[in-house]
Amino acid sequence: MIVVTNRIPVAEGHEEDFEDRFRKRVHLVDQSPGFIRNEVHRPKPMKLDHGTGEWSEAPEKEGWYEVKTWWRSFDYFVAWTKSDSFREAHSSRPPKEMFRGPSELTIHEVFLSTDVND
Repeated sequence: MIVVTNRIPVAEGHEEDFEDRFRKRVHLVDQSPGFIRNEVHRPKPMKLDHGTGEWSEAPEKEGWYEVKTWWRSFDYFVAWTKSDSFREAHSSRPPKEMFRGPSELTIHEVFLSTDVND
């Protein structure tokens, strides 16, 4: 299994529009062979005071949104990126001012996973 993470630096003031794009997505990736799941993570910049053990918000830190997709294998992910569905899902480009810089794509292979079952 692999996890593909796209770290996206959303510009201040564009967070709501960015999130709305994901709420309204067409779910084409969900139908792709080998696809397991998709998560979109909202940044929550925090800092720890090591002296007191207290956490507080850290608005001075720049957070990144993370879009994560889980795939049964790297080959399934590559097939998705070469598909017509991928092109369709990415055909509507957001305005450049929505971002404060380029996104960063990383791929990790899952070698260990634990789930807590209630």
